[in-house]
Amino acid sequence: MERENPASRAEAAANEPRIVIEDVQPRLESGRFAAKAISHRASRIHARIFSDGHDKLAAEVAWRESKGQPWQKTPLQALGNDHWEAHITPTQVGRTEFIVLAWIDSYASFRYELEKKYAAGQVVDLEFREGIELLQHVLQTAPEDCESELAQIVRELQGSEEREARFGLLMAPRTLEVMQRAEHRPYLTRSLTFELDVERPLAEFASWYELFPRSESSVPGQHGSFADVHRRLPDIAAMGFDVLYFPPIHPIGRQHRKGRNNSLQAGPDDPGSPYAIGSEEGGHDAVHPQLGTLEDFRDLVGAAREHGLEVALDFAIQCSPDHPWLREHPGWFSWRADGTIRHAENPPKKYEDIVNVDFYAPDAVPDLWMGLLQVVLGWVEQGVNLFRVDNPHTKPLPFWEWLIAEVRREHPQVIFLAEAFTRPAMMARLGKVGFSQSYTYFTWRNTKQELEEYFTELNQSPLRDCYRPNFFVNTPDINPYFLQRSGRAGFLIRAALATMGSGLWGMYSGFELCEADPVPGKEEYFDSEKYQLRQRDYHAHGNIVGEITRLNRIRRENPALHSHLGFQAYRAFNDNILLFGKRTADLSNFILVAVSLDPDNAQEADFELPLWEFGLPDDASMGGEDLMNGHRWTWHGKRQWMRIEPWHLPFGIWRLHPET
Repeated sequence: MERENPASRAEAAANEPRIVIEDVQPRLESGRFAAKAISHRASRIHARIFSDGHDKLAAEVAWRESKGQPWQKTPLQALGNDHWEAHITPTQVGRTEFIVLAWIDSYASFRYELEKKYAAGQVVDLEFREGIELLQHVLQTAPEDCESELAQIVRELQGSEEREARFGLLMAPRTLEVMQRAEHRPYLTRSLTFELDVERPLAEFASWYELFPRSESSVPGQHGSFADVHRRLPDIAAMGFDVLYFPPIHPIGRQHRKGRNNSLQAGPDDPGSPYAIGSEEGGHDAVHPQLGTLEDFRDLVGAAREHGLEVALDFAIQCSPDHPWLREHPGWFSWRADGTIRHAENPPKKYEDIVNVDFYAPDAVPDLWMGLLQVVLGWVEQGVNLFRVDNPHTKPLPFWEWLIAEVRREHPQVIFLAEAFTRPAMMARLGKVGFSQSYTYFTWRNTKQELEEYFTELNQSPLRDCYRPNFFVNTPDINPYFLQRSGRAGFLIRAALATMGSGLWGMYSGFELCEADPVPGKEEYFDSEKYQLRQRDYHAHGNIVGEITRLNRIRRENPALHSHLGFQAYRAFNDNILLFGKRTADLSNFILVAVSLDPDNAQEADFELPLWEFGLPDDASMGGEDLMNGHRWTWHGKRQWMRIEPWHLPFGIWRLHPET
């Protein structure tokens, strides 16, 4: 085999890119995954671009919203120190591709040097000649839409002998614009192709309300139905919620059915856990007969839409021992050495009423995978476009990446919420493989330091590009210790933190009534609705419906609150008061939030009003508006003071208005 010589290697090296494009953002694992984006909202594209020497560079983002569509081009602007950025705004839900391109801008380099020499009074006749030759060279390959204009400029330069006229023509905006359109791009370099996963706005800004339809009957002790939920729709919509989320609504198994408070012995009237899915009445594609029919469900979905609500369903893959799949597809499950089915376990916990499928069982691929896909697509046909997925971190990541891609291939509007309380890397990975949003650690972040650090982390790469946090304040599974001991003020504290901290938040019914009766020593509800009916008087004394309604209205009216992004912690000189701001990129909407983390005592603090964010001096004035009550005033100077009394309202939400 002939060995390459130095000359051959030199030629190969000379063909390598002369311009460096690196640190392209947003980018996840070198482009392995698509970064998250929202339709009709600008996405920032950033790169570091540089080359040898002093030539001027130019760069652009080429992007298209789906394969087969024409590429759009957006120039990148130099920020200094080799940083470049542009903003693109996809309008279609789906995948948007983008590439960063850079080249030596010969004409910009020429103009820069000519301008300096001309201003210094140097003789530039040779530069004029070189400029004409450059334009003539570009003219040879110029596209038709600028060929005639460029030729005319060349003729004007050749026909003029006046120094000032030539200089003026070479520096004219008209000439620059034509040369840019001519796309003369020596040493053109391209990045890899990256993708944005563009979703509809509800994927980043929504308020979720969870209820069990079976508890909604107006008759005490009677199993509720879809028809009963209709009665609640006006009140839920009036509170400002966008999503109405149901735990599983399927038939519930009889074998090993759980009784009240997770008892192993169920009484004859105990409804069982809705997560023990499947009985002789059907499985994941059926509805519990006491709730109604599929037609009744479709009617409810339509009625909810009329109230501005989308219905979300729980996608819980586990099965009861009575599920039809065990008879029809026993090869989809794990069986023990003695021939018995393997029940779900999380030692020392054992879930006697459910069994799990085995994704890699001999008969499972592709039949089980396709069966689960058909379950989701079936509910999409019923009008469901949002799914809260139960424990996705206990199922294979390749399965989720495949399933979500298959669903969104034909139905890009579908949104998946991951109920994943697990390790950080796994939670982030679920976002990368396609989950639109996720449950979070917010539930267990209570101190000022914990909250500041967590909110800041969610705003930084890589999480900002792959993970949208949904701040649920409680769930049927989690009755937080903080709420168990903090009373009404504690519920208002957590509601304010959730609604102001993220564009996505959720609550499980009963939160508005400040329900917190626990199983002693556990973060669980006593008389849990997972195992029994829990009918409520939603207008009971002490409710916080009014405050929740106002918080949701504030969110809707202020674009700064439509995302978890834009968070910035500020100084309040009291560890019991969290002070932070949320702002739009142009500062036209700036919200300042102060939350006392002490539900029992009044707290006071000096704090710094962030005048510097607006480029104002420390002694400037700033207009303020209390968004909870509409009161307006003017602050004078950076150093201010506050007092928060939890028995009135444990937080303040202020919109800032710079005074001219």
